Amino acid sequence: MNVYFSDFFDVTMENMEEYGAFNISLINDLPVFIDPFLFFNSDKKEYRNLHDDVIKYVTFLRDISEEGVISSGLLNHWFLFPEVKQNWLGFSRVGNGGSGLGKEFASALNSNLATIFTNFGSEKITKGSHLEKLCLIRDGVGRDSISDFTTNIIKGFLCEYTQSFALQHVDPIRLKKISVPRAEFNYTTRGWVGKTYTLPYIDSDYVLLTPKDILTKDEAWINKTDIVGDFDAIIDSVPNDELRGQINDYFLRNIPPSPKKKEVSAAVSTTVRKYPELIDRYIRLKEENGDEAVSVSDQKIKETESIFIAQVAELVRNLNKESEFYNSKRDTLEEAYNRLIFLKQVLENNDGYKLFYIKGEPVKREADLQLIFRLTWYASDDDVNAEVNNGRGPVDYKISRGSGDSTLVEFKLASNSKLKQNLQNQVEVYKNANATKKTIKVIMYFSDSELAKVLKITNELEIKEGKELVLIDARKTNKTSASNAKQAIAVD
Repeated sequence: MNVYFSDFFDVTMENMEEYGAFNISLINDLPVFIDPFLFFNSDKKEYRNLHDDVIKYVTFLRDISEEGVISSGLLNHWFLFPEVKQNWLGFSRVGNGGSGLGKEFASALNSNLATIFTNFGSEKITKGSHLEKLCLIRDGVGRDSISDFTTNIIKGFLCEYTQSFALQHVDPIRLKKISVPRAEFNYTTRGWVGKTYTLPYIDSDYVLLTPKDILTKDEAWINKTDIVGDFDAIIDSVPNDELRGQINDYFLRNIPPSPKKKEVSAAVSTTVRKYPELIDRYIRLKEENGDEAVSVSDQKIKETESIFIAQVAELVRNLNKESEFYNSKRDTLEEAYNRLIFLKQVLENNDGYKLFYIKGEPVKREADLQLIFRLTWYASDDDVNAEVNNGRGPVDYKISRGSGDSTLVEFKLASNSKLKQNLQNQVEVYKNANATKKTIKVIMYFSDSELAKVLKITNELEIKEGKELVLIDARKTNKTSASNAKQAIAVD
């Protein structure tokens, strides 16, 4: 019952920790990604060279963009990249297959380089150039695009990094010589070329490891969200009084009375497009606080290892003790329900709730619960799809066994402001769209007040716990009296 790289290739966690490699899951992507700012701010010459490689390639693209119209074939070759799925990092809900960098990203990159970012590679305000600036004013191009682009540019480094570890610690029978496409860019021929490496190999594909100290979670250090949050400081950093006044006036004229958050964000984007110097001002502020980027990313990776590796590994060990758990031949409703009940038992009674706490504080993310549930299906022959969208909106998971047996599983946190609406309307819509009557709602709560909220809603909707509703108690206290607490609150 293997889940992680160390399991599949029989290497010790000590060896991986000493090497500095992130212990990826080979069942599902883990939600971390490469942040190129960590190259820029690193004390390691090797990482700074990688940042130079990224900037060199983007500068090449800038020069190409300035030449004029690019043929579709060359645009695809230079600007479009597949996801490097072999590193098992990112935001895929099932497996490791992402969409990669499509034509939207290529168009945004080509357009920005040819217009407002013509000074890329020769900035005067910032200490260096940064790939991230290209995506700061374009919706739909975010952290995953930056990470995918960076991963493609440094793929040769990742191959060498993995090869070095594998030759030392992995049984040669589990290695294979692989011709990896697009491993290096030849600036003389202006084309991508492949190279051969000896890499870990499983299920007809190679595997890549990534150093932990270039990874982060949630947001890259340079990101669009912070531009909005720090916009006053960015404007204040403009030294010219007259220009600063013009920028502020332009920004205020683009904000409607009593603006909503989206309207403020739109006004910031409009202002930045009008005055692109603000991008460099923002990046300079980020550069000056670069050491914080390192400490924040390090903490996020430690939290990810705690939740999705150390504690999930313990959950898997508990599942392994129940051999019958993986040998059941029930229908998908019974199968899904039994896995949820076992997960509930581990979370509530075997300290599994600690999966959702960092330094004693609850980490309230539906995505974390969804991913952990996905990892309990690694020994199943059933088809497990995430974010299934059959025309009426996505459902978290659809468990299928042939065309006639499927079950929908929907996860919610009790703190979700639209919990009642979701319970009342959403699942019925999903049932109709997916042509199935088997649906399980899963709700996790972290406090007595959240439990009271859930019970009030379920009582109003006349929904009871059972095979259609599973409640998971993630409170740190009152574990033994949970059922009594539910009864008391229900009576009230």
